[in-house]
Amino acid sequence: MSYPRKDVKQISELANGLIDPVLARRAGINTALLGSWSEIAGEDFADCTRPEKIAWARGGNEAGGFRPGVLTIACEGARALFLTHAQGELIQRINSFFGFAAVHQIRIVQKPVSQAPRRSRTPAPLKGEAARKLEGMMEGIENDKLRQAIQRLGTAVMGKRGNQR
Repeated sequence: MSYPRKDVKQISELANGLIDPVLARRAGINTALLGSWSEIAGEDFADCTRPEKIAWARGGNEAGGFRPGVLTIACEGARALFLTHAQGELIQRINSFFGFAAVHQIRIVQKPVSQAPRRSRTPAPLKGEAARKLEGMMEGIENDKLRQAIQRLGTAVMGKRGNQR
């Protein structure tokens, strides 16, 4: 039975501790908002929106209290129109996430949100001495799946420019 150590921290806690102050200073948001955005935005807008920054009002209101900010949201294409119509509900969800009236207005900026998935390049097959060397390394491997995996790995490693000897 293993017991958790008292001094051990998760990497996510350390990373959030480093990233949150920078995000708060530059964009007024934190990693908790970014991490929970899909639940906040809902299934209609989670894939096409991303919070960019919160512009907090300088100073307070007349009573010296807090004034809510303006959340800038990046949205893809024509879905920005639908987001405009759902602003009231989204503001309520954001404020319930924070636990207080943090946002009073949403500013929508049309820009690409999702990055196109990168295609994995299959390396060119090895030729000459490199191919013979890889075949020699794989001698004795009988499992076909393991052999194919090692073939792909060897081709990728040995096929890099300058490594074909």
